[in-house]
Amino acid sequence: MIEQRQQEVIEEFSMFDDWMQKYEHIIELGRDLPLIDESQKVEENLIRGCQSRVWLHAAQEENGTIAFTADSDAIITKGLVALVVRVLSGEKPRDIVNADLHFVLDIGLHQHLSPTRSNGLAAMIKQIKIYALAFGNNPSAEQS
Repeated sequence: MIEQRQQEVIEEFSMFDDWMQKYEHIIELGRDLPLIDESQKVEENLIRGCQSRVWLHAAQEENGTIAFTADSDAIITKGLVALVVRVLSGEKPRDIVNADLHFVLDIGLHQHLSPTRSNGLAAMIKQIKIYALAFGNNPSAEQS
């Protein structure tokens, strides 16, 4: 399923001719992000390494998958976290940990993001994988 979602993202981004259109699409994705509950906008859920404020919460569903919710105070960053959440949310911890997230390179994000945004994106992915590792080792835990 992760691979299928990555392919959907790659196909979506291939429809745009230039990076201004792609940035607009990223911003639009941020508007559709499953927003984190206000009660989860706490220091512990802030992503370290992001220039903007990005909150990420993970909860394990009854079927063992992990649901991610997030928010950011910056519109591009909110779109970036929305992309990662879209690809990885609803998956099993082991699949998230082992995922090769090639869509980031395939759509050219690293070439068109500032170094600070690239670092922030890497920090988001790292935090999601850390949550997945924690759930994989303790299936009944909720990360907050």
